[in-house]
Amino acid sequence: MSTALKTRENDASVADFLNAAEPAQRREDGWKVLELMQGITGEPPRMWGSSIIGFGHYRYRYASGREGEWMITGFSPRKASLSLYIMAGFSQYESLMAQLGRYKTGKSCLYVNRLTDVDLDILSKVISESVAYMKTTYPVR
Repeated sequence: MSTALKTRENDASVADFLNAAEPAQRREDGWKVLELMQGITGEPPRMWGSSIIGFGHYRYRYASGREGEWMITGFSPRKASLSLYIMAGFSQYESLMAQLGRYKTGKSCLYVNRLTDVDLDILSKVISESVAYMKTTYPVR
C-alpha cells in the first residue's frame, strides 16, 4: 500500500528558492547549509515540495504497510528558524547535541535561529552520523 505524500521531490529551482529566502541572514545560512549537506551526502540539492531542500533518498515502510520515499537529510530556511531534517532523530547523538550550542528539536527537526548559534563542526558530525545511519538502515536510491 502506497499513499502519495504531499511533499514530493520536484524540479523547482533550489537557487531561486534560496535566493528568495528572508531575512538575508536566513538566505546566507541556507547557502552554507546547502554546501555542508551536499558535501556530506555527495548528492545534489533537490526541492521537496515548495519549501524544503533535500539530499538523497531512502525508502521506508511502516508496520501498517504504508511506504514511501523521503530525503536522507535536508533543510528549510523558514522565517522563524532554520529547520534541518535529521532523519535518524537525536537520541543516539546526545553527547554531540550537548556540545552543539543553541537550538530546539522536534522528532527529526533541528531548529536553529542562526548558524552562529551552533558549532558547525559538531553540526557536521550530527548530519554525517545521521546520513550514515540512514544509509545503513534503509534502502537508498
